[in-house]
Amino acid sequence: QVQLVESGGGLVQAGGSLRLSCAASGRTFSSYAMGWFRQAPGKEREFVATISWSGGSTDYADSVKGRFTISRDNAKNTLYLQMNSLKPEDTAVYYCAARYFRGGSSNHHEYAYWGQGTQVTVSS
Repeated sequence: QVQLVESGGGLVQAGGSLRLSCAASGRTFSSYAMGWFRQAPGKEREFVATISWSGGSTDYADSVKGRFTISRDNAKNTLYLQMNSLKPEDTAVYYCAARYFRGGSSNHHEYAYWGQGTQVTVSS
C-alpha cells in the first residue's frame, strides 16, 4: 500500500499560482503512476492530470492544459502540480491518487489509493 498526503492549497487571486505537493509513503513510490483530480461543491470528481511511473509520460484535462504542470521526484517520493494562471473555476478540493501500473489514467475508478485532499480557492 501507499499513503498519500497533499499540501500546498490555499486562497489565491485569479491569475495567480500555486504548487501542490503530494508526499507518498509505504511501498515504492516509483512503482505507481499518479494522478491529480479535483472536486468542486455539488460536482463530480474530475480528472486534472496524470503522470507515468517514470515521469516520462503526462496527460492533462483540456481545461488545464497549458496552465498546469504535473511532475514527480521519485527520489523524494513526491508528486507535484504547478498551477499557473488560476481561474475561479479552478476552485475545488484537489486530490492526488496512485495506481499500481506504469501508465497513468484519466479515470478515477482506476486509482486505488487517495489522499485526503487540499482546498484550492481562486477569488475573482
